[in-house]
Amino acid sequence: MTGPIRVRFAPSPTGPLHIGGLRTALYNYLFAKKNAGTFILRIEDTDQSRLVPGSEQYIKEALHWCGLIPDEGPNQGGSYGPYRQSERSSLYEHYVHQLILSGHAYYAFDTPEEIEAMRQREIAEGNKGPKYDQSTRKTMRNSLTLGPETAEQLVADGKPYTVRMLVPASREITFMDEIRGSVRIHSKELDDKVILKTDGLPTYHLANVVDDHLMKISHVIRGEEWLPSTAHHVLLYEAFGWADIMPTFAHLPLILKPSGKGKLSKRDGQKFGFPVFPLAWHDTGDPFEGFDSFGFNPDAVVNFLAFLGWNPGTEQEIFSMDELVQAFDIQQISKAGARFDYDKARWYNGQYIQAESDESLANHVLPFLKGKRDEDLSLYISEVVKLLKPRIQTYREFPIEGHYFFNDVESYNGKMLRKKWKEPNRTHFLTLISKLTEVTEADFQAEKLKSVVHTYIEEYELSFGNVLPLLRIALCGDTKGPDLFDIMEVLGKKTVSSRFQKSPVVFDGISD
Repeated sequence: MTGPIRVRFAPSPTGPLHIGGLRTALYNYLFAKKNAGTFILRIEDTDQSRLVPGSEQYIKEALHWCGLIPDEGPNQGGSYGPYRQSERSSLYEHYVHQLILSGHAYYAFDTPEEIEAMRQREIAEGNKGPKYDQSTRKTMRNSLTLGPETAEQLVADGKPYTVRMLVPASREITFMDEIRGSVRIHSKELDDKVILKTDGLPTYHLANVVDDHLMKISHVIRGEEWLPSTAHHVLLYEAFGWADIMPTFAHLPLILKPSGKGKLSKRDGQKFGFPVFPLAWHDTGDPFEGFDSFGFNPDAVVNFLAFLGWNPGTEQEIFSMDELVQAFDIQQISKAGARFDYDKARWYNGQYIQAESDESLANHVLPFLKGKRDEDLSLYISEVVKLLKPRIQTYREFPIEGHYFFNDVESYNGKMLRKKWKEPNRTHFLTLISKLTEVTEADFQAEKLKSVVHTYIEEYELSFGNVLPLLRIALCGDTKGPDLFDIMEVLGKKTVSSRFQKSPVVFDGISD
């Protein structure tokens, strides 16, 4: 298809948006922007029985969170609306009748029980994959067996019916895929898909073909799971006389489980303890955490997702959105499935945290500090995150790894205490903390505090390895963390003095 680049992301609002869908949206967005094209959001909500309240809003918020703003869509409008399929239902009837009149579709009046009976007969006769197709359609109640006049009368009488595609026999359907090359599917593998349901609404197969045509979609970029159905869509384009102007197809590889075996599912997140949705979902049914509630930067999520199936062919791994747009090439998308590596996602987020300003980082961490302190934390948090960020990979780890910055220390590393504590040094330890608490508030800075400690240790020929860990345990409860004197400066004299005053109690009963 030639002409302007127009792509669509067309999710069904049947629950929260899985990251596989988000990656599809991302690749559509990058392709559109790389080619000065249009990125469209179309809500495919014709299956009313599966709609989940809140899903459409969730989809929009997830795209916005990642910076994937549609050029046309339900909120943005555009020249090819409406952009919800349920609002386009009056358009499809004309095209269904066109297919029936041209002999490419037919009425089917079979009940679910009759269809199930057919399947059981086929299985009994040795057919392991029975379906409503060229081999069984003549045994069913449809306009092919009843005749057009009877069928029209049944429709006029209000009898329930569906409309099915008439898939031709002994036909090889061929189409080009931008990622997979030439694809060939024989018609004997295809069933006569329902294209109009008993409720009068079209199925995905008809609606997406008609809408893609009417919206002048140039490229259909979607998941691998739709590859088998593309043969049906090609037949529909041919039946409508649109074969010469049908979109170019590109079917994306699956996102696989961390093991590399099988498609990543929404349940895998709960099973393995990582997010598989961009945003947390709490509206209906089971709640799920998202990359947002796990403490991820949306830019890092976009960067991570871009590499799940695509590679620029260079050593560069950190890309801004603008850089992704410039580097993106649909020909560099892999055919093979991409393994979901949560450790790699965390690595990406850690890189973004390192590059983030302390002020911005503090604003991202604040929501994860609910209930930690009552006073205004902005300036204090900026100092805390500056110390912690070399060791942190998600926003919500800050109050966990740096708990001693936000709460009193309630537990201490007893094993390390027993290793480092020497009872003869008790006097030295008490004298040293006394000297530290005597430092004025104005001088309570890392360099001054370091000088006090180092001078005392050197004067009395003590071991730095025995003294400093004890000071750290008294302040933080453990020996891990940023520079001890930087911690003291950020905590401030009042907090440091209070914790040191508790330390003789902490060390009571510890013997070497």
